[in-house]
Amino acid sequence: MRRSRPWAAHRVVLLFVVGALGALAFIALRGPLWFQRLYYPLMFEQEIATSAERHRVNPYLVAAVINEESGFDPSTVSSAGAMGLMQVMPSTAEDMRARGIVDAEAIGSALLDDPAANIEYGTAYLRYLVERYHEVEIALAAYNAGLRYADAWAAEGGNIRDAITFSETRHFVVRVIRAKERYEEIYPDTFPEWSGGSE
Repeated sequence: MRRSRPWAAHRVVLLFVVGALGALAFIALRGPLWFQRLYYPLMFEQEIATSAERHRVNPYLVAAVINEESGFDPSTVSSAGAMGLMQVMPSTAEDMRARGIVDAEAIGSALLDDPAANIEYGTAYLRYLVERYHEVEIALAAYNAGLRYADAWAAEGGNIRDAITFSETRHFVVRVIRAKERYEEIYPDTFPEWSGGSE
């Protein structure tokens, strides 16, 4: 039986692809600022700042969630029906209004595909989750997977990342936390009014 050569074409191509992806990831995280901003775009700054201040949520965390959920595309709709920049479910928006967390008069008749309204609902929901769990990573897990699962994971104690049983949710939490840190480094002067006193 003939053995394949260690430097066969298919292996060289695979190594090249892996190396190229690694280089691209490194440049996106630590390369030139203009390239990092392509990977971590920032739009709707005023809407983010307004809702973040109203609900005492770190605006960079809001930007990280938006980037992860929709890539800053306000027309995004998931197969489950989550809508807009922060992928808010209509039932979640209704719950935020019913609880008085979102001022219906401030939102008016704006729908979830409206960037300002979507950011308002998503940011209000983040604040609600942070107050419920007292920890940002558990709040993010709940934002992605729902309260029932987050409650069970939080009850286990310890590191929430170890408790999360869904790889998609675990990766969501890690990517959002990492993106928040990158947004703070890449756009340090975008939200000068942010005091950093709460998430």
